Amino acid sequence: MILQEKLDILKDIIREKGSAAVAFSGGVDSTFLIKVVKEVLGENMIAVTATSSTYPERELKEAIKYAKDLGVKHIIINSEELDIDGFASNPKNRCYYCKMELFSKIKKVALENGVEYVFDGTNLDDVGDYRPGMQAAKENEVISPLKEAGFTKDDIRKLSKEMNLPTWDKPSFACLSSRFPYGNKITIEKLSMVERAEQFLLDLGIREVRVRHHENIARIEVNPDERKKLFDVELLDKIGNELRKIGFTYVTLDILGYRTGSMNEVLSEEDKKN
Repeated sequence: MILQEKLDILKDIIREKGSAAVAFSGGVDSTFLIKVVKEVLGENMIAVTATSSTYPERELKEAIKYAKDLGVKHIIINSEELDIDGFASNPKNRCYYCKMELFSKIKKVALENGVEYVFDGTNLDDVGDYRPGMQAAKENEVISPLKEAGFTKDDIRKLSKEMNLPTWDKPSFACLSSRFPYGNKITIEKLSMVERAEQFLLDLGIREVRVRHHENIARIEVNPDERKKLFDVELLDKIGNELRKIGFTYVTLDILGYRTGSMNEVLSEEDKKN
């Protein structure tokens, strides 16, 4: 199916609903989605962004800017995951707790604004990984128009580029709680360490990075194509010294580089079912 056909299907799905609140993170998928939803529904849509200690300030600032540039009504709510019972202990279905909280709050905002449906930016590529948050979306009757229309991440990037969206080549991002091995307690202090470490690496010119928090060990993942940037002794010393100042005792580089859901590699197929 050509991209224009998928786009037409997407618009039909959106048009049929009549009004929507879009869960908006400022990432590639949700920015593309609010662009199309705004085009189809006009004033009968809102974008809703949730702030918390797992959502870096830089991402919030970008989301605010994108929504403003697209002329979208943007509502910011607080959804502090660490206040949710069971979240901080970091079970393997952690994302379920988070998304249940998020979608229930967005549904409330939608109701208050006379909007009937809630959309999220899930696409076909998201289906393959372990994502317990999808169950929460289902239970809250959240609609995933991009997935329904058959969009992949690559499709979204291509059309985003054609539409001159600034996110067309933006690296993928997941909330900071994804940096911790399952079972390792998540705290505000640890989240702050991760955010500061990743921001330092981004400021050095690394485009896609994850700093996995293994208690006193920082395991750095960068995009496989960017690994060669770090093969410099002075730069490695600079990174090591800075992350030790942040609070890590040991600083390591994952030689395989960044890959989606690396923390899920320890889970068996049985774990993913339960």
